[in-house]
Amino acid sequence: MMDMYVQAVVLGAVEAATEFLPVSSTGHLILAGKLLGFEGPGSSVFEVAIQAGAIAAICVLYIQKLWRVLVGLPGDVQARKFAVAVLLAFLPAVVLGLLLHDFIKSVLFSPLVVCWSLLIGGVVMLVVERYAPKAKVHSVESMGPLLAVKIGVLQCLAMIPGVSRSASSILGALWLGVDRKTATEFSFFLAIPTLVGACALDLFKARHELTGEAWGLIAVGLITAFVVALPVVRWFIGYVSKHGFAPFAYYRMALGVVGLIWLWVAG
Repeated sequence: MMDMYVQAVVLGAVEAATEFLPVSSTGHLILAGKLLGFEGPGSSVFEVAIQAGAIAAICVLYIQKLWRVLVGLPGDVQARKFAVAVLLAFLPAVVLGLLLHDFIKSVLFSPLVVCWSLLIGGVVMLVVERYAPKAKVHSVESMGPLLAVKIGVLQCLAMIPGVSRSASSILGALWLGVDRKTATEFSFFLAIPTLVGACALDLFKARHELTGEAWGLIAVGLITAFVVALPVVRWFIGYVSKHGFAPFAYYRMALGVVGLIWLWVAG
């Protein structure tokens, strides 16, 4: 049993280290799970459930901002604009998630899909980095409703494992004229309802296979994800404010190629 708990710690760290980077945490978890041979109780929902730990880290790091928005909703126009932008961007994921959940889990959650998504996504990242228009939007509060919905639709591309939720939302926002820091922070805020909803749906769908042992593994992975995500988020927001996404693109492409070779050799 200890081996499975050690694997849960490793996977929790992988989740936290990749959730907010544009490299696909789900893709990394699928590949890492296959490499480790992780088949513990509740393993079919483990990858999604432990994302709650990373989301808790975002809530802690941005607690002041989130609290100001919450208490300001009745009378603060800026707080309402912020809340509306996040809500509108979240809605496309609700609709498509409910419609496509079973298809995505049964068909797309495979190492082969992940590897190709990582590779193609890296190429797209370089294109966006090179040709994105000059930024016109410099705060979440200044996002219009249509812009928020467009970013939400682009985020849905991440339902394909390996695409990356943060990559699709951040790069989509950059392509639509949002500045780098605002696009990154908006992706963080959008992650809260998106990943909480995904966790809740997966846990409900898999409720019959969630034994006490499964909950134990999920708890270990979730706590690890929370602890590791705190420094990762702090580092990432500082990094992208000053540098581009090219290193992440090259990493994705390299990992995708290595993964495809590994799958081919392993048969």
